[in-house]
Amino acid sequence: MSAAVGHRPATVAATALAVAAGIELLHLAPAAVRLPPLRRTLARRTAGYGTAPGHVALTFDDGPDPRSTPYVLDALDALGARATFFLLGAMLERAPALGRELVLRGHEVAVHGWHHRQQWYPAPARDLRELRRATEAVTELCGARPLWYRPPYGVLTAGPALAARRLGLRSVLWTAWGRDWTARATGESVHATARPGLTAGATLLLHDSDCTSAPDSWRATLAALPLIAAHCRTHHLTLGPLRDHRVPAPGGSRRP
Repeated sequence: MSAAVGHRPATVAATALAVAAGIELLHLAPAAVRLPPLRRTLARRTAGYGTAPGHVALTFDDGPDPRSTPYVLDALDALGARATFFLLGAMLERAPALGRELVLRGHEVAVHGWHHRQQWYPAPARDLRELRRATEAVTELCGARPLWYRPPYGVLTAGPALAARRLGLRSVLWTAWGRDWTARATGESVHATARPGLTAGATLLLHDSDCTSAPDSWRATLAALPLIAAHCRTHHLTLGPLRDHRVPAPGGSRRP
């Protein structure tokens, strides 16, 4: 056997590994928008910076959860605030009446995927299938067509990003959070963590369920809501859903 023939399998293997690495890199590339410098500059639209004067978008992930979401809804009613809820299909399937109640009480529903898991590896067919299933569930069970998609953990990889675009969903992350998913979170800590980011055009991430968080962490979120609302009133900011946030659309146009 010649040296050239002997080296051929190694060359083919190295090429295959390089191709696989390139595909994985392309798949993970959109996740870079989560980095703060990119969110504040090149990826402001995906981050959720809005242009409505004095508006802060209030968003909740991981519901609907019968054990906690009703308390959040009552708190929002008491504050006169509306929000966008990014729903998990698996959670909505178990509580469809609560999904419809979100809409009836004036809130906006959006898509958080079917399961709360990271999509680290390329699987375009799976990504499209699962996101379509979640989108259809939100549309049918809530009675409202969603406009927005937020990936679990805020990790936006290429497969779900392309699937969302194909389904007519806008991918959006957040610009401020309260770290309300931790076991040590309190109303005061959530408020203190979120407060520096509560400026005009911000999108705030909170959670109305502890299905992927520390047990009972949603209670910290509940306790923080009046503090966050008071901060916004003091600074002449309005809390509301993403539909009122005027996030610039691709191409420079804006949603109404």
